[in-house]
Amino acid sequence: MGVNFIVRARSSLRSVVAVTMLLVFSWQTDASAGMYVCRDKSGSVNFTNVRNSSTCKPLTMKKGQRRLSTPRRSATPGNYDRDIRRIANRYNVDPPLIKAIIHAESGFNHKAVSKRGAQGLMQLMPATARELRVSNPFNPRENIDGGTRYFRKMLNSFNGNLILSLAAYNAGPGLVKRTGGVPRIPETRRYVYKVLKQYKVYKSTW
Repeated sequence: MGVNFIVRARSSLRSVVAVTMLLVFSWQTDASAGMYVCRDKSGSVNFTNVRNSSTCKPLTMKKGQRRLSTPRRSATPGNYDRDIRRIANRYNVDPPLIKAIIHAESGFNHKAVSKRGAQGLMQLMPATARELRVSNPFNPRENIDGGTRYFRKMLNSFNGNLILSLAAYNAGPGLVKRTGGVPRIPETRRYVYKVLKQYKVYKSTW
C-alpha cells in the first residue's frame, strides 16, 4: 500500500523536526523505498515519497529505529494474527496496518481501558462501540472487527489518505476535516508516527 503525498513546511528547524517525526519514511512493500527531503528556490522544505527533483535527498532511518518496540504488559502480539488477517481482508484493509494500530492503541492488551474510557484492543469509545454494534468491546474478535470497520470508514471519508485516516481515528474525523490536515496535537502526531513506523515493521515480517 502506498500513498503519494507532499508535506510543505517552513525551513525552520522546528518545522523540519515536527514533520519528520510525523512521517514514517515509507510504508510500501519495498523496504528500500523511502522518503525524500527537497528544498526549493524559496527555501521551503518538502517531504515526499517520490523523488521529483535533483535537489531531493533521501531520508534514512537512524540505526535501531527499525526495532519493534515492546508492547505494554505481557501481551503476545502473534495471538491475534489469524483474526487480524481474516477481519482486515474482509474490510479490504492491509492486515499489518491493523496490527500496527492495535500495537499503538492498546499494546495488545484486550482488557485495556484508557483514561477517557476507550476499551479493548483498538480502544473503542463506548458510544462508538454501540454505533458499531460491538456488544463486548473486551472480546478480541468483536473489538478488532469493530475497530477495523471504523478505520475502513475513516479511509473512505478521507479518500484513502492513510495519514489523515489515522489522525481521524485518534482525534476524530470532525477535527481533521475542520483543520484540513493532521491537527496540531502532539498526541495525535506521535500516534500517526508510531502507527506508520510499526506498520512498516509488521509489513516486512507479516
